[in-house]
Parts: sequence; structure tokens; C-alpha cells
Amino acid sequence: MMDNQKAHLILEDGAVFQGFSFGGCAAVSGEVVFNTAMGGYPESLTDPSYSGQILVLTFPMMGNYGVPPMNMEGGLPRFFESEKIHIRALVVTDYTPGYSHYGAVKSLGDWLKEYNIPAIYGVDTRQITKIIRERGAMLGRVESGKLKIENEAQNNSQFSILHSQFFDNPLLRNLVAEVSCREATSYGNGDVKVVLVDCGCKNKIIRCLVDRGATVLRVPWDYDFSTMDYDGVMISNGPGNPAMCGTTVAHIKKAITIGKPIFGICLGNQLLSLAAGATTYKLKYGHRSHNQPVLEAGTNRAVITSQNHGYAVDTATLDKDWQPFFVNLNDGTNEGIRHKSKPFFSVQFHPEATGGPTDTEYLFDKFLTLCREYK
Repeated sequence: MMDNQKAHLILEDGAVFQGFSFGGCAAVSGEVVFNTAMGGYPESLTDPSYSGQILVLTFPMMGNYGVPPMNMEGGLPRFFESEKIHIRALVVTDYTPGYSHYGAVKSLGDWLKEYNIPAIYGVDTRQITKIIRERGAMLGRVESGKLKIENEAQNNSQFSILHSQFFDNPLLRNLVAEVSCREATSYGNGDVKVVLVDCGCKNKIIRCLVDRGATVLRVPWDYDFSTMDYDGVMISNGPGNPAMCGTTVAHIKKAITIGKPIFGICLGNQLLSLAAGATTYKLKYGHRSHNQPVLEAGTNRAVITSQNHGYAVDTATLDKDWQPFFVNLNDGTNEGIRHKSKPFFSVQFHPEATGGPTDTEYLFDKFLTLCREYK
């Protein structure tokens, strides 16, 4: 049963949404983002890329299939993208504690309470999404019970003064350092060795590599892997501002001079671009949805992708030896880069997406083929 305790989402512009609590009771703040997927909340909530973010799920009903068990398979949780929940808070339109799925062991609300992650239902997530899409990315705060600061929208001057202590901006921290692994770990026993630079890696990336015959050597974000014995480098996804990862960029520059294959995903695209001499910038809205269409540059081939990022690469700053790999068909922003002659490439979207789309999972085959050719 739900206790119907009131809860609030307060946006940085002063808008307040009142609903009901079904998670933890903590008061938290972070960047407000949305996800348009119909399902897949166990994967999204445990994706380290959402660290520091308040996640708004736009599909109307959540919780109906519960939460699966933390079963381990090949050294990784089978049904999750990491070992814990990374979001700061969850916002949904409607929630049911009465889950019905043969593999579920608990409700979504109970799972959130285990980690003291606040959650709200009974608010208009479509309106929240429209505000973000019209005014740009913004910070927010979630509180259960009585609202601590009254009349925010009516007293903008007071709201502005209290802003810095009311909202926590996660982009001012090195989120990658917070979510990366602490020590090197090995997975699989394949014919090629891939160094995986963990900037907030999703477990599905490891599975996609191991299932294709790779031995994966997972290392922390600031690990100097240049002296390791490897056949290729994978730079993972992760949260936050790529400018915070100067140490990682320096190590990638070394890898570029070594010349073995490099594949970057999401944040990995931005870090490879920085290592190649390009610059990145903060998107006004960010790309926060499934089914984003992207075009492979120089072809008529369009693919459907899953995305969650707030920064993009300025392709005008790419060195002459590099070129765009994919382009977003909605706004024309960069979705990947590749070297013109060497085996280096990266993508801004998620080819390892769970629950989909999986149109671009072939890129793992492309990468491991390069690794075997250059071994």
C-alpha cells in the first residue's frame, strides 16, 4: 500500500509540481532529464550516466512489472547496468505497487526505498518535458512532505537568492570519478584483449564485447593503460562534463599514438574528440530519448538509437585527419567521429541499448574485427 504522502518537484525556473511519494524520503536536487522509453526502468535507474540526475519517465504507467533479482552472471548483475541505483530521484505520471511479472521479486517503490531514492507519481510528466524542451536543461529538487520554501514562483527575488543552496549542480563535480570502478577487473576469456576505460560503464557494453569473443580488462577512468598488453581500447559512456576528465584525455592521446583500434561510446565520443583536438559544448536541451534517428555521414543509411547526453562535439574544430561519423537527423548535431585512415571511431548514442533499439549493435562487430586485424 502507498501512504499518499505529498511530494514536490521544484524546477529551477520556479515551477512546482505536486504529487505523491512512493520512494525514499530524502530531499535531493540535480539536473532534470527525461526518458521516453516504454519500459526498461531497472536498466535506466542503474545506468551510471544518470548519476546526479532527476529522471522523468514519460510513459504513463510505471511499476507494473516490478524489479528483478540481483542475480550475477559472468561477474555482472544479469538484469541491471550496474550494482546500484544512480539517479537522484524518479518522477512518473502513474505508479502501481501491484507488479505482475514471473521474474520480479519486489516493487519499484520498495527498491527505491532500499537506496532512499525519492520518487513522485501523480504529476504531468508531459508538461515537465515540454518545459525542458522549450526552456532548456535545468536543475530541480525533489522533496517529500511539506515544501520547505513556499511561494517560489511568486517570490522570484527570494528564490534567486536561495538558488545556490537550494539546488545542487552535479555538473560542477567530477561525476565520472564518483561512478568509475576503483580497481582493474577482467571479464571473459577471448582471443582479443580490450581495455575498457570505465567512465561510468554500462554492463551491457561488457556483455557485448565478451559475447563476441573478447577478454575485457576494465580499468578506472584515470588509469594509465598505455603500458598494458591490449589489442584495442573501448572508452565507455558516463555522466557529466567531459572537461572534468583531463586525465582520461591524456591517456587517450597516448593510445592514439600507439595506433591500436579505439571505440568510444557517448561520453567516450566526447573524450576521444577532445584527445583529437576538438572541443565540446553544452547542449541547450540534451538528447534524452529512445528512437533518435541518426545518419551515417556520407551515406543514405539512417539508424534508430537510444541517447542520454547533455554535451556535444563541435565538428568544426576537428583536425583535418578526422571526420564526422554520424549526424543527428533531428538537430544536425554530431553523433560520432572517425579517423580518416586509422582504426579510431566513436559514437554519441548507445549501440548497447537495453531495452533497445539495437540497430547499431553491429558496431561492436566492427570494432572487434579491427582488433583482430591489427592484433
